[in-house]
Amino acid sequence: MIELVLGDITEQEVDAIVNAPNPGLLGGGGVDGAIHAAGGPSILEECRRLGGCDPGDVKATSGGALAAKHVLHAVGPIWRGGSEGEAAVLASCHRRAVELADELGCLSVAFPAISIGAYGYPVELAAPVAIAATTAALAAHPAVELARFVFREEATLDTYRKARV
Repeated sequence: MIELVLGDITEQEVDAIVNAPNPGLLGGGGVDGAIHAAGGPSILEECRRLGGCDPGDVKATSGGALAAKHVLHAVGPIWRGGSEGEAAVLASCHRRAVELADELGCLSVAFPAISIGAYGYPVELAAPVAIAATTAALAAHPAVELARFVFREEATLDTYRKARV
């Protein structure tokens, strides 16, 4: 099942939340900064030991002080106009996050809108890719019962709602 909600991803009571970090995994702004601030320094300490992460891949840490047990660090694509494989990389982030959630025994996972902020991916193009990839991943990993997309703005939520149709 996929849910779309307004809220704060750091406050979601799910087994795992997905972070949208840069490839170095060493903290940043936006969702990444909020997760590190709410989860505490242990997340950054674990990230340092992971040695970074390639775009399209996902690596896990504990949830630190968050309600979620795990943080899944999914490095999204930087938008370069759409002709450099951005959609494939974005889809991979969603598939890998669900796959890793399953490997960790998670029943639920919360996603932000990956790559639409500082990475410049147009939300109207990102939403259908994210929804389709997550739907397919949930079908392939039925033990993960819930993928919740959490947004800060109504406009982003509306765009993802339209992509579900």
